[in-house]
Amino acid sequence: MNPLFPDISISTERLVLRAFDEGDVEACTEMMNDEAVVAWTSAPQPFTEAAALEWITRRATAQRLEGRGIVLAVTEFLTQRIVGVVELTATDWRVRSAELSYVIAPWARGEGYASEAALAISHWLFNDQRFARIELRTAADNTAAQQVALQIGCLSEGVLRGAWIARVRGETGEWTESRTDLIVWSLLPEDLDGVFDMLAEAGGAHTLSDWG
Repeated sequence: MNPLFPDISISTERLVLRAFDEGDVEACTEMMNDEAVVAWTSAPQPFTEAAALEWITRRATAQRLEGRGIVLAVTEFLTQRIVGVVELTATDWRVRSAELSYVIAPWARGEGYASEAALAISHWLFNDQRFARIELRTAADNTAAQQVALQIGCLSEGVLRGAWIARVRGETGEWTESRTDLIVWSLLPEDLDGVFDMLAEAGGAHTLSDWG
């Protein structure tokens, strides 16, 4: 049986990363029906409140209890409003690696929340869980996701050609599917240290012990 990630909460200056609960259904439904989320994720569409409830109460819970990863809601510290979600999947406990993905609600984009949440969970994974590698995969045309990968110190390892299906909204408003490439990124503990050093020089970082 695989080890399990603990049921945790991670705090930064602006954010709290915690487990989803049933009170998040409405916010989760709204977020997952956003046009950018539809385009770049494989979430079922339309994403109904019933789908959100099942994901929160069954699928996300099973992911942690089966040792496959962990799903955390990203909330604003001051307002408790749902900012987004970060997720660890494809966890390999022998290699000590996992794949990181993230979604940010449309109202919260442009505030640096994706990078802050990704840094927080990466620091926790490397330092508390003693993992050795995080992998990210971004669609070739998803420049916003690529910017986040660069901001948190990831290095590009190559391209998986034709490895993803993106959704494209046509002139009539209907969604169609289009095959695209995936860029593979990696993050190692020493890469993350470099990011915190860079942020500290710019006057915008916490010490590593503050991200817990």
